[in-house]
This record gives sequence, C-alpha cells and structure tokens, in this order.
Amino acid sequence: MRDGRPVLAIMARAPRLGQGKSRLAKEIGKAEAWRINRGLQALTLARVLDRRWRTVLVVTPDSARTLALPNVWPRGIERAAQGRGDLGVRMARAVRRERRVALIGTDCPGVTRAHIAAAFRALKRRAVAIGPTEDGGFWIFATRRGVEAARAFAGVRWSSAHTLSDVLGRLGREPAELATLRDVDHAADRQGLRLGRAQRV
Repeated sequence: MRDGRPVLAIMARAPRLGQGKSRLAKEIGKAEAWRINRGLQALTLARVLDRRWRTVLVVTPDSARTLALPNVWPRGIERAAQGRGDLGVRMARAVRRERRVALIGTDCPGVTRAHIAAAFRALKRRAVAIGPTEDGGFWIFATRRGVEAARAFAGVRWSSAHTLSDVLGRLGREPAELATLRDVDHAADRQGLRLGRAQRV
C-alpha cells in the first residue's frame, strides 16, 4: 500500500543450508556460509529499517513470504515474492511499480540508515543513484521511477567485475554516485566482520 513515503526494497534469499552464498560456501563450507548469510540478513535489516521509508522484503523462494524467521526477518515487515527469472528480471520486478525506490541486497555489512537516507536525497538532484561495491558490483540502486530498472538490469553480467559497468552502460544517463561499500562474497571479505547482536546505527 502506497503512503507517499519512498520505498526500500530488500532482496533476500531465505537462508537454508546449501542455498545462497554459493561462492562463499565453496571456500568455507555450506554450514559456515549459511551462518554468515543469516547473520548478514539480520544485521542489514536491523540497520536499515526506518519510519522515513516503507520497507519491503522481496524474498525467494516465493514460499518464503510466510516463512517464520524471528531471529533474522523481523515480524511485521512487509514481504513480496521475487518470482521467476534471472536476477535482473527479479530485481526489476521488485521495483517496477514504485516511485522513489531504492533496491539493496543483504550482503553489505557496512550499510546504515544514513546510507539509505543519502540515496533518497540524491534522487532530488538525479533520476538515478548507485552505490558501488569494491568488487565491481553495486550495493544500492535508487531511482525516481522503478520502471527504469528493467532497462538497466537487462543483459547484465551479474556477480562479476563487469556488473556495475554493464548497468551504467544501459542507463543512458549519469547517476549520482553514493558511498562505496564492501560486500561479502568470498572468505577474504569476512575480515573484520562481526555478526553478533545487530547494533542499531
């Protein structure tokens, strides 16, 4: 239900042993990758939920819309299903009907409310705002019109050093650039990672 606030859409795969964080699992094992996935999701949600925007958890598999994960996904948070298709199709579907919308994942432990607020402020001067990650991807895509995501996400080489450059090439306009953050995809990315009790920032 639209209420005039901007929308934060969070893409999340239900943390199950052997599913998700596949590159990390190859390096440190399925059980540890599962633990880190749960911790990252809990941490992200604790840090970005805010009354200034409407938050929607966009989940896969679709059956996870009713999954109880009380220590990971807060009760009462709005959920939507990602549906079928590759990552670009599912991300575009998550935001296409929205205006002033930001899309993030759950694997950047440094993200805070301040980062999300900066993305929405950036939309006052540019139609699109993007926050790069250190590995050539991006941790946030914010836009005034969600329908723009379909063009930006089509044919992108996901999970590669080319991801951000592919998206920028398809945009056809200069986005506002946000802070660069580190995401956790490989064992080396865990350096300094603390996944105990999620601290509100």
